[in-house]
Amino acid sequence: MKQEQPTRIVVTGLGAITPLGNTTESYWQGLLAGTSGISAITRFDTTDIPSKVGGEVKDFDPTRYMDPKEAKRNDRYVQFALAASREAFQDAGLQIGQIPPERLGVIIGSGIGGIGSIEEQSFNLFSKGPRRVSPFMITEIITNMAAGVVGIEFQARSVNFCVVSACASSSHALGQALFHLRSGDADVIIAGGSEASITRLGYAGFCSMKAMSTASNDAPTRASRPFDAQRDGFVMGEGSGILILETLQHAQARGAKIYAEFVGCAATCDAYHITAPDPEGRGIKSCIERVLAAADISPQDVNYINAHGTSTPYNDKFETIAIKKAFGDHARNFAVSSTKSMTGHLLGAAGGIEAIATILAIKNGIIPPTINYENPDPDCDLDYVPNIARKQEVNVALSNNLGFGGHNAVLAFKKFEE
Repeated sequence: MKQEQPTRIVVTGLGAITPLGNTTESYWQGLLAGTSGISAITRFDTTDIPSKVGGEVKDFDPTRYMDPKEAKRNDRYVQFALAASREAFQDAGLQIGQIPPERLGVIIGSGIGGIGSIEEQSFNLFSKGPRRVSPFMITEIITNMAAGVVGIEFQARSVNFCVVSACASSSHALGQALFHLRSGDADVIIAGGSEASITRLGYAGFCSMKAMSTASNDAPTRASRPFDAQRDGFVMGEGSGILILETLQHAQARGAKIYAEFVGCAATCDAYHITAPDPEGRGIKSCIERVLAAADISPQDVNYINAHGTSTPYNDKFETIAIKKAFGDHARNFAVSSTKSMTGHLLGAAGGIEAIATILAIKNGIIPPTINYENPDPDCDLDYVPNIARKQEVNVALSNNLGFGGHNAVLAFKKFEE
């Protein structure tokens, strides 16, 4: 008996708030130019913080996207999510009310949610007393609020929730959107991730773990150097990446432009350590193999992988091992790059903006580079597209993300064909 083919899902809109710019176009052009969005931290005093650089979102005015009162009672990560969702919705050629509310969903991931508000309201509690804690504190800090606010904005009454799986959050959110669209729960889903963890508390915690780069405090643009032998830790970024996903039938019926086809997702767990990836790469290897099987893709069809590539000694080595194990000799035949070299690591929003980069690589036939790749590491010996973007046809591409707790996510996209 012939197995029924799954419902085809396509990408019709993109929205990005990133350290390289506050639109998808500025983000993409920054990637192609090999521009670093990393700079000295300005949002708080780093005098006693070991890592002093980050990928801050610059010149962001939340009142461009929401009422000033509404902006004031929402955390920065919610503001980013709404801004990116607005751009993606407009880019898809959609208008509020055009889709029946019961057929429009929202799934937005975040690793930490409103940590800035947690920090601010904790200060109020301990310095001024409980009466000075904001009545909006709870809704400011909970990680589902981005999905809730976006749902209200766009009158989306279908599936609506948040995925929290550390740095794999938004990739898992996109995977869940694929599942719910194929299940018939919605025709269109606004999906991705948002994060705003560049705060004194966020930095203090990650620096105490010895996870962040400290070697390039005087040269911020060189701090994030995935796969390079002199990498010394990740550089935090902030922002949001949102995709409009819809069934092919719905997209074609309304004459939508289509960026790419979303053909598969997979999720696994290392079950090894709460922060360190499996040194054998077993979890991410299995995840890659599962997504290829789910999407009915031959390993030889893959042209590009947007790697997790955090610029930490362990991740880059073990992710390389996993890719080589999953693809065998073919691992030498395709490109692998880490756009975190330019944006820093957006934690729970990483998968959202990196899915956008992966999709645009397919759409435009250009692979963004891994910048600051200067010192080859014998443990990292794949084609990392060093320093300069590469014009190359991309028909099939994967996007990898890994999160604390051992969470793995891999997304698969293809060039759209009728």
